[in-house]
Amino acid sequence: MTPGGGLGGHPRGLSNLFYAEMWERFSYYGMRALLLLFMITPAASGGMGWDQTHATSVYGNYTMLTYMLCIPGGFLADNFVGARRAVFVGGCVITAGHFTLAVPGVTTFYAGLALVAVGTGLLKPSISTLVGGLYAPGDHRRDAGFSLFYMGINLGAFAAPLVTGWLAQGETFRGWLAAAGLDPASAWHWGFAAAGLGMTFGMWIYVRRLGWLGHVGAPPAASGRPWGRLAAVAAGTAVLGLTLSATGSLRWTLPALCALTVAGAVWLGVVRQDAESRRMSAVLVFFLAATLFWAIFEQAGSTLTLFADELTRNEAFGVAFPSSWWQSVNSLMVMALAPVFAWAWVRLGERQPSVPAKFGLGLLLLGLSFALMVPAAHATATAEHGTYREVGPEWLLGVYLLQTLGEMCLSPVGLSTMTKLAPARLASMVMGVWFLATAIGSKLAGSIAGEFTAQPDAMADFFLGQALVVGAAAAAIFLLAPWIRRRMEGR
Repeated sequence: MTPGGGLGGHPRGLSNLFYAEMWERFSYYGMRALLLLFMITPAASGGMGWDQTHATSVYGNYTMLTYMLCIPGGFLADNFVGARRAVFVGGCVITAGHFTLAVPGVTTFYAGLALVAVGTGLLKPSISTLVGGLYAPGDHRRDAGFSLFYMGINLGAFAAPLVTGWLAQGETFRGWLAAAGLDPASAWHWGFAAAGLGMTFGMWIYVRRLGWLGHVGAPPAASGRPWGRLAAVAAGTAVLGLTLSATGSLRWTLPALCALTVAGAVWLGVVRQDAESRRMSAVLVFFLAATLFWAIFEQAGSTLTLFADELTRNEAFGVAFPSSWWQSVNSLMVMALAPVFAWAWVRLGERQPSVPAKFGLGLLLLGLSFALMVPAAHATATAEHGTYREVGPEWLLGVYLLQTLGEMCLSPVGLSTMTKLAPARLASMVMGVWFLATAIGSKLAGSIAGEFTAQPDAMADFFLGQALVVGAAAAAIFLLAPWIRRRMEGR
């Protein structure tokens, strides 16, 4: 067992990664909270003035590429620069991206998104690999450590929309800009700049405490660099990204993904008999489950944002608040629940639910959250045809609570499981595959959001259909749990 001495009896390096990731997620979610709203806001009010279909397509492509680039980013870390250096370089590129977004213009908008996506591709798989490297095989603190790490992610994600949303949408700040002789419409770019400041602070903490990570994430030996395989990985990622960006829709993406993943899992888990292949077959099953999960969950930044902005009474105790603040609710709930889940997994030890059971429960809770949106959609109807009413905030609070419970069962557990199942030589690469699930799920979430409509009956059917699909996936995971556990070989 790796010595403690750090946060909650965990290795000391966990606290460094906790705070570094907290500020990285502050920058990411601070920008994401504004992104769709900024794109659909009229140009006269400082936005891009795009229609909903185009804006949700750009949003889906951006969030997809942010996570898809974790595959070449993880390969670079594993075979060239090491996880520690990949985190630093990626953080610097992300910082440049946010400050680029702070400069008005279409060119700087796309350049900023590209820089953030590339930087996240380097940082995201490597920082998770570093967390896993702090724990020895069989250390029962691992899932709890990832739950605490996940709490750091959500601490940054909670604070970010409050800060950037107030800067971008708050009337008080816009008044200050006008009083200072500045254009109030530029408030959006002040929000993007705040995200860049958060990332800068995160990298400062990371470098100061780099020694706490010890030998974890060191660069590989300089001999035998696999340049050919790097080119193949980069080309494959580019082809997949461009294909999904151009044609990514539920009509073919989801069926093709299911077919390919199932075929791969059967080949590795049944036809091949070596231990590494069997474990990778379990990785593919978790990958498919996570893709479906994120396709629904990531609508927090699109469909649920539109519902909050157009159909929800955004006030608490009689005080109105920006619609972008809703994106802090999930993170607030994670911060409240993460210590409970971390304690529960440690307390239960070997008696805790299996990883497949946790995944199935996460999908079930997510499906229930969208089932709750069905009566919420009907509640927006009025007696007059073509007019809608705003519903109370309690509906979205219930949705986010169910989604958060599901997230705590699946996401930190998935991070931990990838580090246990991945071969040591491919640790960051496998983590990149895990984030590919988020990438494809995010793209699907953007495609789904393009079909969102405020008409109550259509909206109810929209949410119900997705709830049924996720519920069916949960049932499949529960049925396959014994088969998956055997492929995991006790890990």
